[in-house]
Amino acid sequence: MEPNCRMHLGRTIEVSVRKQNMTTMIPTLAAALAKQGYDTLTPVQEAVTNPELEGKDLLVSAQTGSGKTVGFGLAIGHTILTEDGTFGPAARPLALCIAPTRELALQVKRELQWLYAGAGVTMASCVGGMDMRDERRTLERGAHIVVATPGRLKDHVMRGSMDMSDIRAIVLDEADEMLDLGFREDLEFILGEAPETRRTLMFSATVPAAIAKLAKSYQKDSVRVATVSKESQHSDIEYRALSVANHDIDAAIINTLRFYDAPNAIVFCNTRASVTRLTTRLSNRGFATVALSGELSQQERSHALQAMRDGRAKVCVATDVAARGIDLPNLELVIHAELPTNAETLLHRSGRTGRAGRKGVSALIAPAKMKRRAMNLLTWGKLEATWGTPPTADEVKARDQERLLEDPVWAEDISEEDAAFAARLLELHSPEVIAAAYLRLFAGKNSAPEDLSDYKDGPQRPDRADRPDRSPKERKEFGPSKWFSVDVGREGKAEARWLLPMICTAGGITKSEIGAIRIQPNETFVEISEPAVAGFLKSVGKDMSLENQAKLTALDGPPQLGERGPRVTKRDYDDTPRKPREDRAPRKPRDTSTPPPSAQDNVPAIQPVAGAADDNRREKPRHKKSNFAKPERRDHGDAVAPIKKPYKARDDESRPAYKGKSEGYKGKSDGGKPAYKGKSDGHKGRSDDKPGFKGKSEGYKGKSDGAKSGYKGKSDGPMGGKPKPKASDTSKRFVPPGGKPAGRGGPKRGAPKR
Repeated sequence: MEPNCRMHLGRTIEVSVRKQNMTTMIPTLAAALAKQGYDTLTPVQEAVTNPELEGKDLLVSAQTGSGKTVGFGLAIGHTILTEDGTFGPAARPLALCIAPTRELALQVKRELQWLYAGAGVTMASCVGGMDMRDERRTLERGAHIVVATPGRLKDHVMRGSMDMSDIRAIVLDEADEMLDLGFREDLEFILGEAPETRRTLMFSATVPAAIAKLAKSYQKDSVRVATVSKESQHSDIEYRALSVANHDIDAAIINTLRFYDAPNAIVFCNTRASVTRLTTRLSNRGFATVALSGELSQQERSHALQAMRDGRAKVCVATDVAARGIDLPNLELVIHAELPTNAETLLHRSGRTGRAGRKGVSALIAPAKMKRRAMNLLTWGKLEATWGTPPTADEVKARDQERLLEDPVWAEDISEEDAAFAARLLELHSPEVIAAAYLRLFAGKNSAPEDLSDYKDGPQRPDRADRPDRSPKERKEFGPSKWFSVDVGREGKAEARWLLPMICTAGGITKSEIGAIRIQPNETFVEISEPAVAGFLKSVGKDMSLENQAKLTALDGPPQLGERGPRVTKRDYDDTPRKPREDRAPRKPRDTSTPPPSAQDNVPAIQPVAGAADDNRREKPRHKKSNFAKPERRDHGDAVAPIKKPYKARDDESRPAYKGKSEGYKGKSDGGKPAYKGKSDGHKGRSDDKPGFKGKSEGYKGKSDGAKSGYKGKSDGPMGGKPKPKASDTSKRFVPPGGKPAGRGGPKRGAPKR
């Protein structure tokens, strides 16, 4: 930008400032605005920089894309800057800006960076997805302004790496979105830790009751600044609603991108899976596409947005996470591949284009099943859209030709090298051939447009309350036909779902040439169109056999079908038929003249007397263990069988009393085998002739009686147990060759190998 232009822009801003009755303009901020190309301030910027609001808490409602970031940057200038419009040495933060998403926080940081660059600002960011140690080191070195997301900022405050004792101003950007995302507790904690003397500025697209309550709790005598007018908002955005068939949604998106050919475009989806699918589809069609969703890391999301700003990518497929605050300078097209859930989300999505006076297009893809929903969204958002159909393939090609003719390359001067090569081409080919080849090369750089099916806009489905009574659809007449019989029926598990393909395969016909299929208990009747009968019989063959050995028989006329009988049950397949009711003995009526015992006077409800009536048994309480004997089942009639006698043990004389082991049990035989005496009764080993072994109780002296002595058994020790082993005694240890003795958990002698 030329110096004269800068001076002119600076004077224009100063004139705008004088119109606002501002006595002085911070020179560093005025220079930054002039350098950035600002000639006038937006309504929200003029409102928040009013001298009457200096030093007060503000609750500002402004539509998206109205320059709120620069607005609150100017509003806090007098609060955090010195008198000469500069910062001192960086120490504890002076201002804090909180945004709901990572992308918006980083964008706010970039805007404030150029706005306060002349004042010597030191910026710091604290957002999720970044390395917290790097952020802590940056805060320790000092910063003037900190931009953060609520969750990460709360972590820094709780860990002590963020000192808020010198905070002079706090800005909440998109406060309504932060409450919707569940950051209310985090915001209350942060505002509670800040000094009470700070300024609090809340910026929000809408001011619901939750925002008003938060402002009342944490602001002092706040001033309400409203710059939103729903009737005139998004005046720079052209809304278009495109009606498509349900199967042409992707084709409509491709043709819309090709028709407008915007430098930057965003395609919004509702789910991460849709973002992944559509990104792959567009990439395969040759579009330079990036994805932006919550499943990506912060580094991946930052790289995606940077690719859009650098021009390496032209299309961004994103979820609603990118609907707030993303500002791409060349974004001219927004496509709603999937309709949002409410009108507010539609406004925020569309607000990515048409920012700061630039024009933009917002296209809603409205398939037939979602057309009514699209109409409701536009009505709820008080938006007017132009209804139509997506661009066709011919319209896209015509638009490409127009762009080719309007390309500024035709007005550029021809260099000597280009002129020499053009003369060489004219010597080899005619001008028509060269022009056609150039046109093909130009068209080959872009993806080919899609062919769309014709969309017929029929009458809308009436509301359920206004829907008249509709008669069922009348079935068209099948026409002349011939009937056939198949020797398999309901008892053979015949079903139309496997009979139909079997008949079509055997007869070489389609299902449209088969009329009625009537399944009977033992056979099935099939109606076949008369023009297809000759080919059907020729394909079936003379044996008239189908799959699974089913036989086909031609009938002379329609079968005589009676009314369908009752549904077959398991009783119909029983081999022993049940006697009819008239052949059974008549059931004797119940005697109701005598009331039940429970209703009689002076008769207990429970009578444990043998031969009691049936009604007495019905009144018994249901105990787990009853003291009364259970009567047997009764036969026909009211007589009750006698109660079974209680169990009685056998007589003591019929069976000898059982004698336990303590009463003289002598083993299997009392005379042949002597009693077992055990080791302590003088056991002398396997053989009495072998000298030396006398049992553990008689003093075992080892392998030799002379060399070593002293081991006298368990009972000879000092405490009557095993003597304490010595470390030098290795006679009982197993020492493997070339190794150390096995430890406590090592292999034991005699253990089986595994």
